[in-house]
Amino acid sequence: MLPKATTPWTLFEAAHLLNRAGFGGSPTDIKTFHALGREAAVESLVNPPDDTAQFPPPAWSAPEQAIAEMREQFEKRRESMRATRDLSPEEADRIRREARQEMQQLDRRRALEAQGWWFRRMHRTQAPLREKMTLFWHDHFATSAQKVRQPLLLMRQNELFRKHSLGSFKDLTHAIVIDPAMMLYLDTQNSKKGKPNENFAREVMELFTLGEGKYSEEDIREAARAFTGYSLNRFNGRVDHNPRQWDEGKKTIFGKTGNFKGDDVVSLIFDQEQPSLFIARKIWEFFVYESPSESAVQALGGILRKSDYQIAPLLREIFLSKEFYLDSTIRNQIKSPVQFLISMLKQLEISEPPAGFPITGQQQLGQVLFMPPNVAGWDWGKAWINTNTLLTRYNLSGFLTKGSTEASTKAEEPDSMMIEMEKTPGMAPPPRNMGKNWRGPDYKKIAPAASRGNVEDLVDTLIFRFFQGPVPKLARESFIDYAKAKKGVIFTDKEVGELCHLMMSTPYYQLC
Repeated sequence: MLPKATTPWTLFEAAHLLNRAGFGGSPTDIKTFHALGREAAVESLVNPPDDTAQFPPPAWSAPEQAIAEMREQFEKRRESMRATRDLSPEEADRIRREARQEMQQLDRRRALEAQGWWFRRMHRTQAPLREKMTLFWHDHFATSAQKVRQPLLLMRQNELFRKHSLGSFKDLTHAIVIDPAMMLYLDTQNSKKGKPNENFAREVMELFTLGEGKYSEEDIREAARAFTGYSLNRFNGRVDHNPRQWDEGKKTIFGKTGNFKGDDVVSLIFDQEQPSLFIARKIWEFFVYESPSESAVQALGGILRKSDYQIAPLLREIFLSKEFYLDSTIRNQIKSPVQFLISMLKQLEISEPPAGFPITGQQQLGQVLFMPPNVAGWDWGKAWINTNTLLTRYNLSGFLTKGSTEASTKAEEPDSMMIEMEKTPGMAPPPRNMGKNWRGPDYKKIAPAASRGNVEDLVDTLIFRFFQGPVPKLARESFIDYAKAKKGVIFTDKEVGELCHLMMSTPYYQLC
């Protein structure tokens, strides 16, 4: 057990928990959350309401429609084969190429729909921790549209992560063995008796459960034999185990010998203590800070093993701990791009972002949903920030806070980012009219007229909104000086927007 937090539950602590266990919130959200009290607030996160009905997925991801489309595609291929039978090889090849391009364009549009759907759910959900953990598992068991190329399978995987988001890490690992998107990404469906593919066997140990150096090369080779024989129907996502393609011979893994299948390998992994320590450390670093003490890792690993690898008890322990609320913990984590974008929308109380803004922001900042860079997922922390991405963050916050009178003309012309997205496998470009007619947030909610008479009070109100805690004295004074210089006879929405942008264009705003 970790030492519990015993200090008074403050608004700043409530904001910190809402930032780390979710995607932040407006001052009203924070005050409502704070009113619950620490333990009830944590409980509301680890036992969230089911808000599935509020976020219907795209129609094409429904099983019935997927099956109907599979049959339609099958018929189209048959017709195409008949139609090209009497054509020249060159003409037949052209028709087949056009058909492939049409399917690729459809998949790209659907990938964009899937990305928008998930971003919207993270933005509006009443179960923020569930979505935050779904994002964690997406990064942990990383697969990408660039290789999978089937948005339907990525949506199914996303639902798998959500289903197990606060449940059993062990059950999720068993499920990922036969997850169609993962099979395509790590080539499990190509692993046959006599020709085992070591990709999945290696990653399941090194990246998913044990960590580097906690297994032998012989364990990898033997496990790869166990993972043979799995077949995937690309059209309906059905996974089967073909005994004729499975290596039925005895294998020795972690010192135990048997006629193991892939699922048996996962069981052997979880017979060890290491998976509990491995995932406890990673979850701590995701929610709290890097390099936790070994005593904390051991304590959290014990909680995982005692609960049979249930994640909710682990998170409850973390969010009630004294360590989670230390001054050195609060606002020391660099916001990921997705965190940055959603928290901006929440703080500015924007329920409907400008068309194309979420995907454009993700692409420019380096974290596109359903497209992690490799099987190890994204690099976090300081890797999110460089000269280009920091400037882009400032520009994105400026666009949101001040609107764009130039957007309607500029958006008609493709820019380099849009061109690059069009060339990227699995990625469709954002709308050409991204940002058109966007005029900024409703500043009457953010800074009511009554709050604009006293510059210092206005600045302090906005500091809480954007930073949920004090900023250095010099920073506060610079905000006040800027506001005084901008203020005319009255403080208009334009000046409020410029003040908000100034605050959001500081190093402090990049932290949560």
